Amino acid sequence: KMSSGAADLRQRKKQNCTESDKMAPEERNKENSKLGRSPKYMLIQRFAKLFFGCLAAVTSGMMYAVYLSTYHERKFWFSSRQELEREITFQGDSAIYYSFYKELLKAPSFERGVYELTHNNKTVSLKMINAVQQMTLYPELIASVLYQASGSEEVIEPVYFYIGIVFGLQGIYVTALFVTSWVMSGTWLAGMLTVAWFIINRTDTTRIDYSIPSRENWALPYFACQVAALTGYLKKNLNCSAEKFCYLLVSASTYTFMMMWEYSHYLLFVQAVSLFLLDSFSLAQTEKVHEVYKIYLFSLFLGYLLQFENSALLVSPLLSLVAALMFSKCLQMNMKKGTFLSRLLKIMYIYLVLTVTVTLNFLLKVFVPHKENEHLLKFIEVKLGLNTTKNFTMNWLLCQESLQAPSQDFFLRLTQSSLLPFYILVLIICLFSVTQVIFRRICGEPLKETVKLEDGRIGERPEIVYHVIHTILLGCLAMCLEGTKYLWTPYVCMLAAFGVCSPELWMTLFKWLRLKAVHPILLALILSMAVPTIIGFSLWKEFFPRIMTELSELQEFYDPDTVELMTWIKRQAPVAAVFAGSPQLMGVIKLCTGWMVSSLPLYNDDDLLKRNENIYQIYSKRSAEDIYKILTSYKANFLIIEDSICNEVGPVRGCRVKDLLDIANGHVVCEEGDSYAYSKYGRFCHEIKMNYSPYVNYFTRVYWNRSYFVYKINTVISFQS
Repeated sequence: KMSSGAADLRQRKKQNCTESDKMAPEERNKENSKLGRSPKYMLIQRFAKLFFGCLAAVTSGMMYAVYLSTYHERKFWFSSRQELEREITFQGDSAIYYSFYKELLKAPSFERGVYELTHNNKTVSLKMINAVQQMTLYPELIASVLYQASGSEEVIEPVYFYIGIVFGLQGIYVTALFVTSWVMSGTWLAGMLTVAWFIINRTDTTRIDYSIPSRENWALPYFACQVAALTGYLKKNLNCSAEKFCYLLVSASTYTFMMMWEYSHYLLFVQAVSLFLLDSFSLAQTEKVHEVYKIYLFSLFLGYLLQFENSALLVSPLLSLVAALMFSKCLQMNMKKGTFLSRLLKIMYIYLVLTVTVTLNFLLKVFVPHKENEHLLKFIEVKLGLNTTKNFTMNWLLCQESLQAPSQDFFLRLTQSSLLPFYILVLIICLFSVTQVIFRRICGEPLKETVKLEDGRIGERPEIVYHVIHTILLGCLAMCLEGTKYLWTPYVCMLAAFGVCSPELWMTLFKWLRLKAVHPILLALILSMAVPTIIGFSLWKEFFPRIMTELSELQEFYDPDTVELMTWIKRQAPVAAVFAGSPQLMGVIKLCTGWMVSSLPLYNDDDLLKRNENIYQIYSKRSAEDIYKILTSYKANFLIIEDSICNEVGPVRGCRVKDLLDIANGHVVCEEGDSYAYSKYGRFCHEIKMNYSPYVNYFTRVYWNRSYFVYKINTVISFQS
């Protein structure tokens, strides 16, 4: 039965392709004959529209990449800096990613470099890590191969090549958003408006300003390409060649996206839920949706094999959902239509899929050995108010700005650029239209094969419905965690630009209003040109001078204390030395000096998280002996105290590192509603600077400046009074 069903499905797809290929030219010829236009004239017009649209899309992407490069140069004075000063601009986890790129280029061969990364024991003391798997270093592998294979060693410095690739990917990101809006609206004016809103709201659309090597900056351009291809793939009456091209692009970009970012399968899960809802209400071709599910399965399988049998992909919610959907589809195909069971299954379809998904995910987590981050589940519990904790790591994560709810400033910025009001308008119109279509489907009315402009039914277009559901789901996520706004805001720009430039959206609105004084089709066409033009001019007048001022201003980023510290380490510290301090500083030390460190600014490994918590105890109220035991357990030789953490004056009391440590260590006493830190020991980072016993018995100060105090950890303890 299954084989015959699959054969029927393939046959139907072939028939649909051939029918659409035949029907489209016939319909166009009829329209052209009515308007008195020859097919040759229409072909030239379509080609010109396509050529200039593609030219505008590529130009927008290239200009955005140049803009980022110019802004980066103005901000950091990159070309006039020494190598050490350039590397200091990479902070935290960015420094770690770039340090491994450097190591790959220094290796005698690419194979040897990959082996050293997969069996790395020169980064974290007493710990061998597979850096490629644990830190998703596939972007660095690709960048190093391209740098060496292209013969760029004599042409461009490694750092410029690296950031150039990232800026180029951001250009592709913008181009993909342009194309998506263009495909949905039918005019590349929507693409231009999308790009304008994206750049103006750059603070909320991308993290490229803060962390160039971050995994999102490598991965999200591929996801944008996947979304653009998926938008085209979901369209009705698509000819066979275009459908195949979109299918191949969806396949390639989905797999690449999964390889670039360890959390990619969560974003694909949100996308799969959107497609599931789209299919559940019979608003798209079921065959197409299930082809996308197969792409997910193939990408997960290939990712599992090439990511060193990454068990996180096996226990991912994406795999469980897709498997449940495929199982439900098999049940439907093997049941006779019109029977009681088939009708019951159709009604209970959503419930069945959700039940099978949760059950399968639970079973996979029980039987598949995996190292899923337990702290992630605990974080969700605490975030939702289901639990409380005194754990340092958990409270530290909860205090991070990216994991807070978005501030009012975020919504104010989107409103000032006119993005949020137009997005809400477009979303409301599309939602009402989709609701009408779903109601008609429940009443048994079939969908139209071709939706014309005069119909005013924008909610019947599957690609539009998909984007509406997708942005709502991403929006819900962004309302909980500010860090996820970078996933949502670019598609807000795209959907809002599509809406104001789409005659169909205006026509849908006029159908409801029942306009009679003015011809609704003519008014829809006028507004679809006039509104974006007015928005574009107002944005140009208000924001273009700001952008030019931003590019013309010479900003100064200079950190002499960190430069002095790195210089001292390279000149004075033994090659085999191990440094201990805050994880963010350890990342910079690893990049700039190559010395081994005791911790890293990575939050996907329970052992590293525990190390970070233990080493942060240097800012707590604990004894010199306790700190000494902690540091020597990680074979640390040097300790670095940062004055900015020790004397931190945070905007939110209770979120400073020392406050969180006091809570975790039970050094907080509450009296009359106020809390006080109390311990029989003083704060270690303060006491060690006093140079008295017992601190001088365990630690010897060897270097200091305004920001950093470096202490050698004594191997032989001298007890002196």
